[in-house]
Amino acid sequence: MAHLLNIWPSVSARLRRADSVLLLFDYDGTLTPIVQRPEDALLSDEVRGLLASLAALPRYVVGIVSGRSLPDLHQLANVPGLVHAGNHGMEIRGHGIEFTHPGAVAARATLDIAESLLLETLADIPGVIVEHKGLTLTVHYRAVSGDRISEVESAVSAIASPFVDRAELRLTKGKKVVEVRPAIPWDKGKAIERIWEECGDRPLPVYFGDDRTDEDGFRVVQDRGGIAVFVGAAREGAVALHQLDSPAEVAETLRLLLDDS
Repeated sequence: MAHLLNIWPSVSARLRRADSVLLLFDYDGTLTPIVQRPEDALLSDEVRGLLASLAALPRYVVGIVSGRSLPDLHQLANVPGLVHAGNHGMEIRGHGIEFTHPGAVAARATLDIAESLLLETLADIPGVIVEHKGLTLTVHYRAVSGDRISEVESAVSAIASPFVDRAELRLTKGKKVVEVRPAIPWDKGKAIERIWEECGDRPLPVYFGDDRTDEDGFRVVQDRGGIAVFVGAAREGAVALHQLDSPAEVAETLRLLLDDS
């Protein structure tokens, strides 16, 4: 896993050789630091300006692929010209794309039931946030005391189990979150593939992400000859072949991209 900034001259040359570039980012932990409260993860003015400047260049398609809902992304990352893919790409808007996965829409009633059960069961655990994002649910427990984290995880698993057994919902885990999603064959990788195909001219795909849910995206990008960048401490067996230490280094990379353009 090569540190992207250490090999920037070769990466920069590769990007300059491409006729066009699809430049995609996860949001939390990638463009912004991880915070306890989801609503506090705000783009810095600098990062917002860099994204806007890159999106204005004809050879770049710039977007965010996130577990957040589409309205949440639009509010937090209201940057002209961006593609927004929310709920792990189950809903995509921008660059002429208007997509909502029909399987996710069909699962809304089931998600409503799961939300009610989660709210009732987790009500007495301080720090838990059950977020209904329209097409998925997320249980946040970063603010939960350490001695109750296993209780949260066990409760979510127990509540979701009947839905999982009936192939109605599935669970995925991230950084102090458990996500409850429709049991449909869709993930960030498929969303990135959809965006890439809609670009038409086979751009060089580049994706930055920091969590397990980003690994599907890393695979798709690298299978298409692109550049996948894991944001966080380097680790054995990682899917992405490149790495940055933090969102601050992602911002530095954005500055370099703009300088090279």
